[in-house]
Amino acid sequence: MENNYLNFRKKNEKETELYIYGNIEEKTWIDDWLGTGKKKTDAFTLKDALMQVDTPNLTVRINSYGGDVSEGLAIYSLLSEFKGHLTTIVDGFACSAASVVFMAGQERIVPENGLLMIHNAWTEAKGDSNRMKKVAEDLEKITRPSIDIYVNKTKLTEEEIKAKMDKEEWITSQEAYEWGFSTTQERKKEYKQAVEADFVYNLVMKNKELQVENEELKEKNSVEKFKDTIKEATKEALKEKLGEQGKILLSDFFVNDIKEKQNKKDSWKSFFNTKN
Repeated sequence: MENNYLNFRKKNEKETELYIYGNIEEKTWIDDWLGTGKKKTDAFTLKDALMQVDTPNLTVRINSYGGDVSEGLAIYSLLSEFKGHLTTIVDGFACSAASVVFMAGQERIVPENGLLMIHNAWTEAKGDSNRMKKVAEDLEKITRPSIDIYVNKTKLTEEEIKAKMDKEEWITSQEAYEWGFSTTQERKKEYKQAVEADFVYNLVMKNKELQVENEELKEKNSVEKFKDTIKEATKEALKEKLGEQGKILLSDFFVNDIKEKQNKKDSWKSFFNTKN
């Protein structure tokens, strides 16, 4: 992917890593015009990236302050529908909408250097009291899906989640694990061993392929060298047998250029005593 903040790489035949860095926001024509879209992760671009993943395991690495609730929820849905095993890892911060994206993982990791931050949805508005009341009601509804996701994935009650979101709670690695936001504080040892074993296996298989190619090349070279040896030996034997006129014929026989053969036509005629 050309996007500097949303990109992926295929580590091996079993795992692909997808990086969500930067703000989670929808891109606009202004972003395309100014080139600022490279600093944003949006659901549409992520959809295209996911379509190219062909491994059974996907690891999503996150470092984001968050952004638009709508984009965060859409990305959460896309990742939740991944058919293989999904692991999410916080490389730095997973704040606001990014923390919702993080919750999509079956295996969720907040290492000792990582932090989550959860809070209520917010916006800017102006108008009369009726307008302000309507905005407040809308914000409560917009916040609702995030609350449900946190409650369903953690060990905390709805009241506890709401209290933390009201405070804009920062959550450490240890707290994330104790409260159920993360499933572990580091990648499972068995998975590490499996990836390492797969890496070694790929190296061994590649080495075998190179050995086979090398043997085939040696065999081909040997055959060509043998042909050249026979050719040279035959030429020398015929020269000795045929004498001077034979040498003329022989040199012509081993020349592939048609023009050169035509120029030596007289030598052929002389050798066989032929006439027009």
